[in-house]
Amino acid sequence: MTGIAAFVEELELGLDVMREVGGDLGAHLRLVAEAHGVAVVARGTTVRVAGEDRAAIARAMDAVRTLVTLAEGGRGVHPRDVRDVLRVQAADPGADVGQTLRDVLVLDQRKRPVTARSPGQAAWVEIMRTHAMAFGVGPAGTGKTFLAMVMALTQLRRGSVKRIVLTRPAVEAGEKLGFLPGDLAEKVDPYLRPLFDAMGEIADPREIAELMSRGMIEVAPLAFMRGRTLQDAFVVLDEAQNTTVEQMKMFLTRLGDRSRMIITGDPSQVDLPRGQRSGLVHALEVLDGAPGIGIARMQAVDVVRHPLVATVLARWDG
Repeated sequence: MTGIAAFVEELELGLDVMREVGGDLGAHLRLVAEAHGVAVVARGTTVRVAGEDRAAIARAMDAVRTLVTLAEGGRGVHPRDVRDVLRVQAADPGADVGQTLRDVLVLDQRKRPVTARSPGQAAWVEIMRTHAMAFGVGPAGTGKTFLAMVMALTQLRRGSVKRIVLTRPAVEAGEKLGFLPGDLAEKVDPYLRPLFDAMGEIADPREIAELMSRGMIEVAPLAFMRGRTLQDAFVVLDEAQNTTVEQMKMFLTRLGDRSRMIITGDPSQVDLPRGQRSGLVHALEVLDGAPGIGIARMQAVDVVRHPLVATVLARWDG
């Protein structure tokens, strides 16, 4: 932006709210300014947005007001929150990302609030809350597995279920469990490590170890599910795109009383042998609209890893 600004908007804030909204040395406001091509500065307790494009000023002010709602809700505003607001705002200007970010699911290991970070993620959380069987599908980095683990641990801590059961199909780039060294636990570990990494964001390793030693967290390859009925459990099937149609049917029919079954995957990353149909793809077709079954479909806007992940996905898929 050059020259004298043609349009100016100002917003008066309380001192504490201004500290949160502005960030360290005004870092949050600089992110808003860069995203919208306007000048955003803090003067005392006043945020001033100026520029030559009235629409850009309005969008920047909307972003600032969203940050204000977070600060006034009693939670801190982090740079990640600012990036989430701007990312969703760019993709869906009408989305209420402020409400999404205010719904705190749990605190992480550093006592920071864990929330859904986009409307798509918020929809996924709500589907998991309200359905005994829920499918979450979308590209890498959309948080589908992480949020499933958050919900699983939350339900276990509340006593809503007696155990968590974690499973994945043993298909990864052509490898099979039998070729890996070690006992069953050591063989399974590489396949379930992403689930434990997600759980480790919100639970102390000692808590996880204790829950596993008491049988309240169980891990098993998908093949070990045959013949079982899973009751009083929060069951998570990850990387479900690598199930066969027969495996998916077997798994889904394991659902027992007082249990929830969560299935996550990315239909665009199937590692099954050429010509073999994905059980996840088949399930999404035949179960779409079925009563009691929820399906959340996340998009590139829901990617919450490093911003470059969204760039890779956008260019890779053309």
